[in-house]
Amino acid sequence: MSYPGYPPTGYPPFPGYPPAGQESSFPPPGQYPYPSGFPPVGGGAYPPAPSGYPGAGGYPAPGGYPVPGGYPGASPAGAAPSYPGVPPGQGFGAPPGGAGFSGYPQPPSQSYGGGPAQIPLPGGFPGGQMPSQYPGGQAPYPSQISTDSFPSYPVFSPVSLDYNSEPATVTQGAQGTIQPAANFDAMRDAEILRKAMKGFGTDEQAIVDVVASRSNDQRQKIKAAFKTMYGKDLIKDLKSELSGNMEELILALFMPPTYYDAWSLRNAMKGAGTQERVLIEILCTRTNQEIREIVRCYQSEFGRDLEKDIRSDTSGHFERLLVSMCQGNRDENQNVNHQLAQEDAQRLYQAGEGRLGTDESCFNMILATRSFPQLKATVEAYSRVANRDLLSSVAREFSGNVESGLKTILQCALNRPAFFAERLYYSMKGAGTDDSTLVRIVVTRSEIDLVQIKQMFSQMYQKTLGTMIASDTSGDYRKLLLAIVGQ
Repeated sequence: MSYPGYPPTGYPPFPGYPPAGQESSFPPPGQYPYPSGFPPVGGGAYPPAPSGYPGAGGYPAPGGYPVPGGYPGASPAGAAPSYPGVPPGQGFGAPPGGAGFSGYPQPPSQSYGGGPAQIPLPGGFPGGQMPSQYPGGQAPYPSQISTDSFPSYPVFSPVSLDYNSEPATVTQGAQGTIQPAANFDAMRDAEILRKAMKGFGTDEQAIVDVVASRSNDQRQKIKAAFKTMYGKDLIKDLKSELSGNMEELILALFMPPTYYDAWSLRNAMKGAGTQERVLIEILCTRTNQEIREIVRCYQSEFGRDLEKDIRSDTSGHFERLLVSMCQGNRDENQNVNHQLAQEDAQRLYQAGEGRLGTDESCFNMILATRSFPQLKATVEAYSRVANRDLLSSVAREFSGNVESGLKTILQCALNRPAFFAERLYYSMKGAGTDDSTLVRIVVTRSEIDLVQIKQMFSQMYQKTLGTMIASDTSGDYRKLLLAIVGQ
């Protein structure tokens, strides 16, 4: 039977239809017969539209997302990233008429790494490999699900990034590039490292082979075994054999994660000046438990109170935001209260866009206490209330470090791997390399979500993380970084 009204008059011929040499066996364009049950309930187009854009059922067609300034993909080479599967010149903004995103259901989400980050898991592919036709082809979600995209703005750059674009494919379970080694023998590894450092010269390749293929917990056991076997401190021996970036990377890999975060915070505040970006990156992205352990470690290892150090090194609304983060009291309930999201969105609008001046304490209270899934729902509700996305409102109402801190929280609520992918990109972009940021992110995320970060990096910048690391680093430092990212 023919389904009334399908396809629409003037429907363009679909590439490859009808198959060459079989024209007589297929109805001409404009007369597609529909079997029972078509078109699919809830909408759908026949034939399927290119690049995974359904043409009916309430889904926006290509070009339906207006954005001031156009889509980054339309910018000159090197000026901004483009995104797979999205036509150049098109961006993501609130749907026309301020309708918000209420009609766009989300794919299933799952926490990982013990944290509240909600990274959509669309049912990964074996080995984490994405099919060759995706991204850019039909998205691997059920036909009735569309991913809701929020516009976003970067923390440290003017380039607009789509923080709600999910990784193309996500494998179930652990998402780190480093997994615990099978048949692990701490004493054997300690002996390998001892031989690599003994005598004239150092066998850096042997060191790389061991440390890049062991989990942090296993490295701690190697460190203990080394002291037991040789009566020497492995870290001191490594420091005497290595230098520069290679030394920093090796030492970071042998620090327990909590200690490394505490050490990074201390390093960011001691001496003249403060590295505010480090404070933001750590305190605004960690879970409650991680933050509480960092605070305890900071006190026990350095004999200092983290909150007091923050108060003495920062000021104003930025100081208050970081002090709030230090408490480690964010709600971590994964259930979303949509009524509260609507109320919070209204409060935020009245505290910023809806008044003269800004009620900074309202932004601080909501962004410091709500769970990341709840904040994501608030961002969605805000687009309906204000007809503007929340990140752009934060950019209009705040500036400097407090703006960066608030944006980091929102970006982690929308897509944490995208935030870290952007930080990695800008650590290497342009002249010189911010090696400390590169080392810190690669090491701290290597057992948590570096798989997703790599996928987001490829989608956002059309090059792999490994490719950029290889072009920006050299020697054994490059070998070890590439071994950690799994390149």
